[in-house]
Amino acid sequence: MLVLGIETSCDETGVALYDGGEGRLLAHDVHSQVAMHEAYGGVVPELASRDHIQRLVPLTRLVLDRSGRRVDQLNGVGYTEGPGLAGALLVGASFAHALGEALSIPVLGIHHLEGHLLSPLLSARRPEFPFVALLVSGGHTQLMRVDGVGRYRLLGETQDDAAGEAFDKTAKLLGLGYPGGPALSALAESGQPGRYPLPRPMLGSGDLDFSFSGLKTAALMLVKQGGDPADIARAFVDAVVEVLAAKSRRALEMNGLKRLVVAGGVGANQQLRATLDAEARKRGFEVYYPEPELCTDNGAMIAFAAAQRLGSAAPATHAFTVKPRWPL
Repeated sequence: MLVLGIETSCDETGVALYDGGEGRLLAHDVHSQVAMHEAYGGVVPELASRDHIQRLVPLTRLVLDRSGRRVDQLNGVGYTEGPGLAGALLVGASFAHALGEALSIPVLGIHHLEGHLLSPLLSARRPEFPFVALLVSGGHTQLMRVDGVGRYRLLGETQDDAAGEAFDKTAKLLGLGYPGGPALSALAESGQPGRYPLPRPMLGSGDLDFSFSGLKTAALMLVKQGGDPADIARAFVDAVVEVLAAKSRRALEMNGLKRLVVAGGVGANQQLRATLDAEARKRGFEVYYPEPELCTDNGAMIAFAAAQRLGSAAPATHAFTVKPRWPL
């Protein structure tokens, strides 16, 4: 079963081809719009949508050529149904349905977070079910229990800013460019640990929820007081990482599980990975990550999720039971 995956939720156009029969990713490519949006300090939805229109057909041809397959060999198409920018999502959905209609093959909408949640299963070192998943990105921070494809239970989520969102906003406060998260993490490497004792929001709340807006405000106060940018960045990153690691560890303990999956753009953060790896060695659990290229938005995760549904008894819908914080 050859499944084409299309991802157009925000500022990356991703296309991939996954072979469900062989169980392997044949080819994938992603076009990033970072250079285009950099001048505006953030994503401009109309520009993002127009760029997706220009990129989808060439990327699809490129992926098919790399895989040595033809478009008439496709058995299904998966696309990101939401959440994301409305116009950008419409581009991907329209392309997927047009292709499906032309080829008389099934078309399946996939929830963006389900794609991220299953993306570590594309790695060479892949987890077995059940596991706890930390979904941490620019738009979402959630802890989930995952018992199988389509079997997800929300354990906790952010009550305000997502971790990645807080990273980007704090980077902007420090005068760093767009996208700010990676730049903030890089700056933190040269900062002095412990110079600024920023709060650890909801660390002792007893539940698995998160909050990062107050931490962002605390960083703003340090900036206004003329604090050293590198030391502020280090304090901020250390605070976020400590909270994410502690809540993840607590989720494992509460569910009696020993496998943690980390997915989403912030999952590529080296400070977070180093802390979780150290915790795993100390406390005897396993932690799994997708390859860095699969942490950001990509078509591979969508193709994989669609192939799992089309090739199994799972319902032919995204069936992601956790609603995003904002309407699709």
